[in-house]
Amino acid sequence: MLRWWIVVLLALLLINGLNPWLRRLGLGRLPGDFQFRCFGREWSFPLASTLLLSFVASLVAKFV
Repeated sequence: MLRWWIVVLLALLLINGLNPWLRRLGLGRLPGDFQFRCFGREWSFPLASTLLLSFVASLVAKFV
């Protein structure tokens, strides 16, 4: 169980670090991606982008 928490934490840190680069590609600004400002910080929940990336990853895995 602890191993999964570490993997999730590392994935979130990686996504957070790549967020400016991914925004230039248009990910994070799709309809269904939620952004709001709270406590002086901008928070985003990229639901549509996550679904799109998951679909692309599954297609790549299927054909490889």
